[in-house]
Amino acid sequence: MAPVISLLLAVAVSTLVSLFGTPLVIRYFRRHGIGQQIREDGPQGHFSKAGTPTMGGVMIVAGAVAGYAVAHVRSETIFTRAGLLVVLLVVGGAVIGGLDDFLKVSRERSLGLNKRAKAAGQLILAVGFALLATRVAAVPTDVTLTRPDGIGIGLGTVLWTVFAVLVVIGASNAVNLTDGLDGLAAGSSAFSFSAFAVISFWQFRHTPVYGVPQALDLAILSVALLGGCVGFLWWNAAPAQIFMGDTGSLAIGAGIAGLALTTRTQLLLPLIGGLFVAETLSVIIQVFSFRVFHRRVFRMAPVHHHFEQKGWPETTVIVRFWMVAGMLTAGALGVFYYDYLQRCPGTPGSPSCAVAPPPSLKGES
Repeated sequence: MAPVISLLLAVAVSTLVSLFGTPLVIRYFRRHGIGQQIREDGPQGHFSKAGTPTMGGVMIVAGAVAGYAVAHVRSETIFTRAGLLVVLLVVGGAVIGGLDDFLKVSRERSLGLNKRAKAAGQLILAVGFALLATRVAAVPTDVTLTRPDGIGIGLGTVLWTVFAVLVVIGASNAVNLTDGLDGLAAGSSAFSFSAFAVISFWQFRHTPVYGVPQALDLAILSVALLGGCVGFLWWNAAPAQIFMGDTGSLAIGAGIAGLALTTRTQLLLPLIGGLFVAETLSVIIQVFSFRVFHRRVFRMAPVHHHFEQKGWPETTVIVRFWMVAGMLTAGALGVFYYDYLQRCPGTPGSPSCAVAPPPSLKGES
């Protein structure tokens, strides 16, 4: 029961902090004129959203950090290096995004950090995480689907570091591209964090199979991030009273990447974050097609704007995209469990498939 109580504490505290803290942030931002600037080349229907408070992602991060910390008040649960490292990655993403949002607001334009400065910040954050992951948190340098003795490949420290950097930057930008409609990114991210919560808790219960000693700590962080997104979504759902801004989207993307790398489910990430992948691909396809063939594949990219241009109401696009995100997440969990059954068919009675004993609650320090 102890691990379950820790999980419940994490999700409850993070949800409450985000839920009740966000309206305070809304009032503060409105009082100080911290509002969203709308791109001139964006959908015409979005101009009415100009001035809506932004940088709300700070409450997602605050809720997640608070929930994660409080869950460790129980003596059976301890902080792990991998868990703390992902927390730092999330906070780092929020800092970069927050600076970008602040410049947009202060300059009263839709452009914040220039591309080089933003890319440099993300690169430094990603490289720092990758190096610390291998040298401090002892994260293995293989890329796997679900477990070390299944589908995967060993990369070695150098190649894994490069791979991890690409995953962190790619995931951060993918969530950033998806954050274009009220509640779309927050709701879709909630599905992804739910998947990581299930995966990491299952890994904790079956440590001999997966070899992730930090799994319980990562499960706690996953539900804390889930709660932060859900509490924020109450105020971010259409019509949004506040936007997460780059503060939230870069932090969420970093968190998704960090959890995939530390739970060793990197090859499952394209399914867990399938909607973010689709949004990113739509932009890549649009840019490639226009530059090479001088033709647009979509009426507007990312793809959620394409459906808006076709006449779909914003709420219809959001809900249907949530459904897609949910189905992809369910598919990822199905693949994860199917792979477990391949490793431990029937009743898991063998020692290597047994449920982890209570002492493993503490994992690694």
